[in-house]
This record gives sequence, structure tokens and C-alpha cells, in this order.
Amino acid sequence: MTDVNSTLDERGSRYGSFTGHADITQELKLVIAYHLGSRKKRLANDQQEALDMICHKIGRIINGDADYAENFRDIAGYATLVMKRLLETDGATDAQVTHIRRVEGEWQDEQTGKEITTST
Repeated sequence: MTDVNSTLDERGSRYGSFTGHADITQELKLVIAYHLGSRKKRLANDQQEALDMICHKIGRIINGDADYAENFRDIAGYATLVMKRLLETDGATDAQVTHIRRVEGEWQDEQTGKEITTST
């Protein structure tokens, strides 16, 4: 039992009290569930699980050590898992990002060097 107690003490010093973390995490999940329900929207299992785990990590950040980088790395990881699956799924959508720069007063696509025209 002492191994469990030492683990709980270690986690408590890093993440704060378990009940405090649970309060925050469950409130975040309720907000998500409410807004999905009000839109009659259901997520794929991996999307829902990723959001649940992201809420869990946000709860740890808020309740405990906000400077513990691993929580932010984990958030990025859960989002990346869903993104990778979506990029391989027919019918999934994604934004096209174009990096632009201003060269001699003209906007150019950074990758191709082509001029970008804007209409106002």
C-alpha cells in the first residue's frame, strides 16, 4: 500500500487534489456534452476520447503545476492522433494554409514565389 500512497503523494504535488482536478475536468466535459447535444452532434469515438483526455490534461494544468510541459505535449499528441486519422479519411476537410510575404510592396506565396492579388 505504501507504493500506492507514495504515487498518490507524488501526483498530488504535481497535479493538485484529485477532487479539485475532478471538479474542473467534469465541468469541462459537461460544457462539451451540452454544446454537442444542443447541436444534435455526435463525434467519432477517437474525437470524443481525444477531447476527454484534453479536458483531463487541462484540468491538471488548472488544478496543479501549469508549467509542467508534459501536459501540453499530451494535449498536442491527442489532437495529432485524430488529425492523422482525419487526413487519411475520405471526405474529411482541412484548411489550406498559404504562407505569404511582402516583397517590394507585393504579396507573394512564400513557397511558389507567385504574386498574390487581393480585391477590395
